[in-house]
Formats: sequence, C-alpha cells, structure tokens
Amino acid sequence: MLSYTYSEKSGVHVSTPSAIHTMGKVQSIPKHETRLRHIWIITGPAGCGKSSVADFLAKRLNLPYIEGDEFHPRSNVEKMANGIPLTDDDRWDWLETLRNKAVEALESGAEGCVVTCSCLKRRYRDVIRIAGREADDVIVRFVYLRASEELLLKRVKARKNHYMKDDMVHSQFTALEEPDESEMDVISVDVSGNLASVQNLATERVRGCMEEESQ
Repeated sequence: MLSYTYSEKSGVHVSTPSAIHTMGKVQSIPKHETRLRHIWIITGPAGCGKSSVADFLAKRLNLPYIEGDEFHPRSNVEKMANGIPLTDDDRWDWLETLRNKAVEALESGAEGCVVTCSCLKRRYRDVIRIAGREADDVIVRFVYLRASEELLLKRVKARKNHYMKDDMVHSQFTALEEPDESEMDVISVDVSGNLASVQNLATERVRGCMEEESQ
C-alpha cells in the first residue's frame, strides 16, 4: 500500500518518493515523433454521469476506457451498498490501482486513456497526478462533471441495479472538495443539461484542450 504524508505548506497528501517508483515506467517518446498522450480522468459525485460521458469520450477519441467502479475491492462495494461512506484508507489502494491501470494502457501502446474516478478530494486527485511524472509526453487532465446535490440525488434515485444508493449522494457532497483555480489541469463541465448535450460539451472541451496543448 502506498504511504502518504501531509504537507502543511501545500495542504496536499502526496505519496512518498519510494511509492512513486512502484509504478510501471512509461518510456518518453521524442516530441518530434508523436503527440502528447493524455490520461483523462472523468470525475464528480455519484449520479453526475461519469460512465456515460467517459464511454462517449473514449469512443470519440478512440482510446481505451477504464471504468473505475470495476476496481473497487469487495469490501468497498459492500460498504457503499449498505450506505456506509468510504474513508480515505478505503480509497488509497483503489486510487493506486486506477493510476497503474492508466499507466499500463500507455505502456501497451495506447495514445491515451479515459478513466472514471470520483476523485472527490484534492488529495485523491494528487494521487492520480503522479502518473504524469512517468514520461515527458504524458499529461493527466481531469474533467469535473459539476451539478447540484439535488439534481444528482434525483438521478441516483432513478437508477436501477447499482450498488450506490441515493443516501450516499449527500455523504459524497459532504466530502467533495471542488477543484479551484489553482488546479489548472481540471476542465469543469456543467451537467445540468440532457445527456447528449453534456457528452458533446465534454468532448468539445477536451478536444479544445488537446488542440491548445499541441501548439
């Protein structure tokens, strides 16, 4: 398991240097030979549409899609199914797993990947950000799907056959640390519209970001 420390200066939990080296190594590719490789993390509380947006985006960009919920250990799934909020300790190994899966996708030759992960707190996002240190041409970007608690509660209540119950929405909003202007690697997308419009808006914002970074 990774070891984390808290920095009073930055207010961020980061993994120790030795933990960083447990990841697979992604070889940097000379910039004149390839474009940047992005790890797109689709984030937000339950009900915001992470899976629907991520699947749409992955297909549009022709990138592998990693569904974060599939990598929760059974203990986490059981807690959420019983309305018990996950703690930081419940999440560290899961976050590390998702980060490593993204690195593995790049190691296998993918030009990028799309990952769903709630990343409710800044310290969780910082765990994923470490993947961007693996090679000069790898960039981690977050797409934060923003909505009110009332809207997401309504959506979660309408879902069937999902372990996340509607009473977990409030606990997630209680834990939520929305990205602020200091997190310049985050794209914020309003998800109050219908699904198609949100999917198209997210894709438009992502492609715009890619174009800017390629210049």
